[in-house]
Amino acid sequence: MESTVNELQFALDTFYFLICGAFVMWMAAGFTMLESGLVRAKNTTEILTKNVGLYAIACIMYMVCGYAIMYGGGTFLSGIMDPGVSEGFTYEAVSTYAPASDFFFQVVFVATAMSIVSGAVAERMKLWAFFAFTVVLTGFIYPLEGAWTWGGTAVFGMYNLADLGFSDFAGSGIVHMAGASAALAGVLLLGPRKGKYGPNGQVRAIPGANLPLATLGTFILWMGWFGFNGGSVLAAASVESANAVAIVFLNTNTAAAGGAVAALIVSRLMFGKADLTMLLNGALAGLVAITAEPSTPTPLAATLFGAIGGILVVFSIVALDKLRIDDPVGAISVHGTVGLLGLLLVPITNGGASFSGQIIGALTIFGWVFVASLIVWGILKAVIGIRVSEEQEYEGLDIAECGMEAYPEFEHAS
Repeated sequence: MESTVNELQFALDTFYFLICGAFVMWMAAGFTMLESGLVRAKNTTEILTKNVGLYAIACIMYMVCGYAIMYGGGTFLSGIMDPGVSEGFTYEAVSTYAPASDFFFQVVFVATAMSIVSGAVAERMKLWAFFAFTVVLTGFIYPLEGAWTWGGTAVFGMYNLADLGFSDFAGSGIVHMAGASAALAGVLLLGPRKGKYGPNGQVRAIPGANLPLATLGTFILWMGWFGFNGGSVLAAASVESANAVAIVFLNTNTAAAGGAVAALIVSRLMFGKADLTMLLNGALAGLVAITAEPSTPTPLAATLFGAIGGILVVFSIVALDKLRIDDPVGAISVHGTVGLLGLLLVPITNGGASFSGQIIGALTIFGWVFVASLIVWGILKAVIGIRVSEEQEYEGLDIAECGMEAYPEFEHAS
C-alpha cells in the first residue's frame, strides 16, 4: 500500500512539475508579444525571430552543458559518449518527481532570463550578435550563477550564499535581475536608438506599433507566472504542498494586481494620463517583486509588495531615460530594479533569510553577470560588431536582418 501511495505521489508531482514547466515555456510567447507590441512596425519580424531563436538556443545549450555546470548533472554529450547513461542524465532521481521533469523545468527558466535581454536591446542590435551572446549566457554565464545560488556551490570557492542567509524562492534575482544585468551591459555598449534623445538631453517617446499585442503579452506572462512561482514549490501531491501551491498562486496573482494599480495611479499623477505601458510594466513589476518569496507573505502583504514594485518601476523607467539608457520595453527596470527589490523584501516575511545575505547575493549575481556579459558583448563588438548601421536602423531590422516585413500591407499602404 505504501509503495502504491509513493508511486502515485511520484506521478502527480512529476505531472505537476511538467505542467508548470509548460506554463513557463508559454512565457516565451508573452515576451514575444510584449516586445513586438512595444517596438515599431519595421522591427517586428526581427523581434519574433529573436525570441523563437533564443528559446531554441537556450534549450540546446542548457542540455549540452548548462545543467551540468549548474547542478553537476549529466549532459546530452555524456549520453552520446556513454550509451549506458539513460538520456544523458547521471544524477540520482529525486524521490518525488522524475529527473527529466526537473531538467525541463530548469531549462525554461534559462530561456526566460535571455528573453529579458531581447527587449532591452531591441531595434538596433545585430541579430547574429544577439544569438552569439545567447549561446554564452545560456550555456555558461547563467548556469554558473545558478550553481552559486540554487546549486549550493560556493562562489569561486570563497563563500556559500545559502550559509549567509540568502534566499530566492523562484528567481527575482537569480533569473530576473540576472537577465537585466546582462541586458544593461549590452545596452551600455550598444547606445540608444537614433532620435531617442535630443541634443539637450530631452527624452523623445518612440511609441510601439501594437499596444493590443503588448497587452496580450502581459496577460500571457501573468498566466505563465503561476507556473514560474507555483512550480518552484516542487511538489503538489500532499496536503502540505497543495496548500503551499495555493498560497503561492494567490500571492502571485494579488502582487501583480497591486503592481498594476499602483503604477496606473503613479503614472496618472506624474503624467496626467493613464499610461497603458506603465500599467503593463506595473503588473510585471508586481510579479517580479513577489517571485523571490511568494510562499510566506499574507495576501495583503503580497499586494503591498507588488504595489511597491509597481511604484518603483515607473520611477526607474523615468530615471534610466534621464541617464540616456535606452530600454524600449522597460525590461531593465521591471526585472533589474524590481528584481533587487524582490530580494530585499524576502527577510520581512521569511525568517530564514537575512538582509545581509540578500545584499551579498544580489551583489554576487549582478557583479558576475554584468561583468561577464560586458566582456562578451565587448568581444562581439570588436569582432563582428553588435549594432546595425544607421541606414539599416532607419530602414528597419525586418528588412535589414530578416528580409521580410511583419505588416507588408500596412507598410505599403502608408
